[in-house]
Amino acid sequence: MGQAAVLGAVFPSADRVVRHLSSSTAVPERPGAPGFNSNLKRRVDSVQRFESFSEIPSADCAAIVADAQEAQFHRHSTIFSEGSPATQVALLLSGCMKVTQGGEDQEVILRLNGPGDMLGKLGTQTRPSHLYTTYAVQPSAALVWETDAFEALMVRFPLLRRNIASMLERHLNELEVRYREVSTEKVSSRLSNLLVRLVNQVGRRIDGYVEIALSRRELAQLTGTTLFTVSRLLCQWEAQGIVSARREVVMVHDVSALTELSREE
Repeated sequence: MGQAAVLGAVFPSADRVVRHLSSSTAVPERPGAPGFNSNLKRRVDSVQRFESFSEIPSADCAAIVADAQEAQFHRHSTIFSEGSPATQVALLLSGCMKVTQGGEDQEVILRLNGPGDMLGKLGTQTRPSHLYTTYAVQPSAALVWETDAFEALMVRFPLLRRNIASMLERHLNELEVRYREVSTEKVSSRLSNLLVRLVNQVGRRIDGYVEIALSRRELAQLTGTTLFTVSRLLCQWEAQGIVSARREVVMVHDVSALTELSREE
C-alpha cells in the first residue's frame, strides 16, 4: 500500500469544522495586524512539541500554521459527521476526540485521538463523504486547514509529510496491537493494557491521579467486551486501590500497579 493510500485509509474524514467555531474562537491574524507576531509565536510553540512538527525549523512551522483557523469544541459536541464531505483537516492541540462508526446494534469506537493527532482525510484524489463520526470527549482545541491547502504544505515541506507518514505507521501498529489483543487475550488483560495506553495518550494528571474521561460503556466498546465485565473488573481494581470509576470517568491512582497488572495478566 502506497503512502497516499495509507493516508486516506487511516485518517477519518472531516466536514466543515469551521461551522463549529465558537464566537470566542480566534481567527488567524494577518501580517501587520496588532498581535500577529505574538499569536503566531504562540502557535509555533504549541505545535513544535508534537510528532507532526518534529525537526521542522521554527520559520517553516510559522509558515505552516499561519493560515490555519483555531477551533474550540465543547464536550460531547460532534466535530465531523458520518456522510459529510471530507474538505478539512485538523491538528488537535488539547483535549480528546472519539472516532466512531455506527453498527447495527451500537457504535464502534475506532480510535481515541489526543493532542498532536491529525483528523481529516489526506492523500486521495477525491473528497468523498467520510465513514466516521468524531466527538469531543472533553473540551478540545484544534488548528484547522482546508485539505487542499494542507496537502500543498506537505509538498512544500517534506519533513511535514515524513512526520505524518510516521504517525500513520504508529497508528497502524496500534490497530494491529488492539486486533491481536481482542483475538488472543483475556478481557482483564485487554482492559488493563488499554488503560495503561490511555494514561499516556489522553490522561489528565490531577492531584496525584490520572483522569481518563471515558465511561465504562466506552471502555467496553474499546476492548470488545460487555459493560458488566468492565464494571466487575474496575470494582476489583478499585478494591486494590489501583483505580476508581465514576459515571463518565476513570481515575488511575497507581499507574505502576496498573502497568504491573497488565504484565501479569
